[in-house]
Amino acid sequence: MIKLTDTHCHLDLEQFDKDRDAVIQRAVDAGLARILVPAIDLASSRAVVKLAEKEEVVYAAVGVHPNHITSWDASILGELGQLAEHPKVVAIGEIGLDFYRDRTPKPLQRKVFREQLSLAAELGLPVIIHDREAHEEVIPILVEWAPDLGEKPGVLHSYSGNIRQAEAVLEKGYYLGVTGPVTFKNALEMQEVAQLAPQDRLLIETDGPYLAPHPYRGKRNEPAHVQYVADKIASLRGLSLEAVGEFTSQNAVKLFSW
Repeated sequence: MIKLTDTHCHLDLEQFDKDRDAVIQRAVDAGLARILVPAIDLASSRAVVKLAEKEEVVYAAVGVHPNHITSWDASILGELGQLAEHPKVVAIGEIGLDFYRDRTPKPLQRKVFREQLSLAAELGLPVIIHDREAHEEVIPILVEWAPDLGEKPGVLHSYSGNIRQAEAVLEKGYYLGVTGPVTFKNALEMQEVAQLAPQDRLLIETDGPYLAPHPYRGKRNEPAHVQYVADKIASLRGLSLEAVGEFTSQNAVKLFSW
């Protein structure tokens, strides 16, 4: 039996409302032992904790995504801290910077990012990082915060930079999340990262319902499809699917302590 772990799937979103139980069962049938569901705002932080309470294989991360911070205030940070005390909350996320979509002012993004990094450091939890067209700012910030975040600082979710850019964060103990686009023919930089990054720093993710791998490109993604990501990494590194499933699952155990 293949052992797999999806370390990033938004199972709480409405795209799964009609068949969430079936989606989770398909994941279990495909060999998934754990699914990590990160939040994008305060409401989803509450929702992912409830989902983790209900489903044995589901774990949660709480936090506010950079595209959802327009109503940010100190009370939100306080409630995130309370939610993070739940035993099935294993990370703060998804947090970071998004310079692709002009939804929130960059100064506010930077402020909220640092406040949530501070919360993670205070609680001793790793961070799940959203970095879209913001490598030049995100990477130095993560390097700066690494000592406060400790030996297992976090993961750059759906890492889209090149292997050279990754060196600074890998050196500080961060992990890299690999998603469905690694299966696309033209994703050469992403494939190089999946091939050359240290084996003990790779995680596999779906980012469901988004970023479906080939042959499901353009359709709703779900945790069971993480096997296609693992299979591509296996091909790139000359390993078996089972070996990739095993080491990425063990990496997730180390980072998230579940």
